[in-house]
Amino acid sequence: MDIFEAIKTRRSIGKVKQDVIPPKEHIEQILDSARWAPNHFKTEPWRFTVLTGNGRKKLGDVYGKINISNLPENATEEDKTKAYEKGVSKALRAPVVIIIHVEPSSKEKVKDIEEIEATACAVQNMLLTTHALGLGAVWRSGDPAYTNIMNQAFDVEEPGQVLGYLYLGYPLDDMKKSQPDRKSIDEIARWITE
Repeated sequence: MDIFEAIKTRRSIGKVKQDVIPPKEHIEQILDSARWAPNHFKTEPWRFTVLTGNGRKKLGDVYGKINISNLPENATEEDKTKAYEKGVSKALRAPVVIIIHVEPSSKEKVKDIEEIEATACAVQNMLLTTHALGLGAVWRSGDPAYTNIMNQAFDVEEPGQVLGYLYLGYPLDDMKKSQPDRKSIDEIARWITE
């Protein structure tokens, strides 16, 4: 697949087949593509935890506990059970979930923001590779990722941080979704020539 075609046709695919797990070789290719992302000072700050099968329940447990902690003090046991189950179901949306975290380098001159940026570049490589392999993926993030409970559950120590999750599998529907509207180059770039 031509790189420009891959960039223009890749879409976030949130609905994937639950009963078909991509081959381990594909998952390893996706992880390998992350290693080639640009990173200042060659720190390679990205780290990944791959969850499949019952391993996803660990993420579900954390989601569930976070959901319960966000309930009002007067929440009933039924409310807590529903909140917990909703968290568990989030982790089971795809047969493979890759937890993305950053481990910033302690080298002098290294800035944490650049380590996060490098990890985001690694994830883009992963998304493009997923697309090229005929798989579907969506990168999800949000408040639960940025909690101490999430970091602790997946052994991410300060100054490391969970940044999000890559849910992947075989798409339920045709991946060729319509091309979204994008701003024109004139709207996003300015040229200074003198």
